[in-house]
Amino acid sequence: MPTPDFNLLITLDAVLTEGSVAKAARRLQLSPSAMSRALARLREATGDPLLVRAGRGLVATPRALALREQVSHLVQAAEAVLRPVSAPDLGQLKRTFTLRSSEGFAENFGAEIIRRVHAQAPNVRLCFMPKPDKDSASLRDGTVDLETGVIDDNMSPELRTQALFKDRFVGVMRADHPLLLSTVKSKKTGEVSITLPRYLASQHIGISRKGIISGPVDSTLQKLGVERNIKTIAGGFSTALALARATDLIASVPARHTGDLRNGMHSFALPFSVPEISIALIWHPRMQADPAHRWLRELVRASCEVA
Repeated sequence: MPTPDFNLLITLDAVLTEGSVAKAARRLQLSPSAMSRALARLREATGDPLLVRAGRGLVATPRALALREQVSHLVQAAEAVLRPVSAPDLGQLKRTFTLRSSEGFAENFGAEIIRRVHAQAPNVRLCFMPKPDKDSASLRDGTVDLETGVIDDNMSPELRTQALFKDRFVGVMRADHPLLLSTVKSKKTGEVSITLPRYLASQHIGISRKGIISGPVDSTLQKLGVERNIKTIAGGFSTALALARATDLIASVPARHTGDLRNGMHSFALPFSVPEISIALIWHPRMQADPAHRWLRELVRASCEVA
């Protein structure tokens, strides 16, 4: 059986709507002869004359009348498929988005993201998931819609990214840490300045999901030919800060990722220069043109600017 010419549906819709071959030709911007040939093909395909002469005009056959509504719906559906997607109706949008992020992101930026989502799209639900690794399989298979993380050379080249913000490392200790009591405050700022020797002489918490210390802080110290005295290794920022809050250990963590987690503790500038880390949104190209996904990406970016 030969493949049907679906362009004939557009011609049939015009003929049945206009009830006139001449008017259908003008609507489709076809010449009278081209329209006549198209009508002949339609009659052959349907096995029905569709339009027959009645006096000076044409009338539709029963088969044509039966097809008119169905053909109209088919053409409208096809046009909707091929039409560029418009902005979503956020008030009616019902969808669950899964965001996978490194520790501290949801704690510090989640509330602002939720507030904006509920204000704009009250039927949208967010699912925040931890990010134990950098495997992009969940983005590819669609179980995760968005990720946040540090861009590095190991990231899959197929993924799309958008910069969110830069973060810098700070030192953190409990508010009544002995080091604060034994360190002289600056006469200009009134703040305690932690020197490199005092920092290195203290006991520290390393942060590593795999138990191996290899982060920006220790890499920087290695270049200086020194190392800190790591007594404990924690699997994440919140654990490290909880331990630092209850002991004399010092944690070195990204400032923006841990803003709320550091409440009530003493934070200080590290006495050496650690390169900033760039945090980005990450998603799979299969979601690039999805209007609701595009809305969420912009909302997360805007939320991070103010949070």
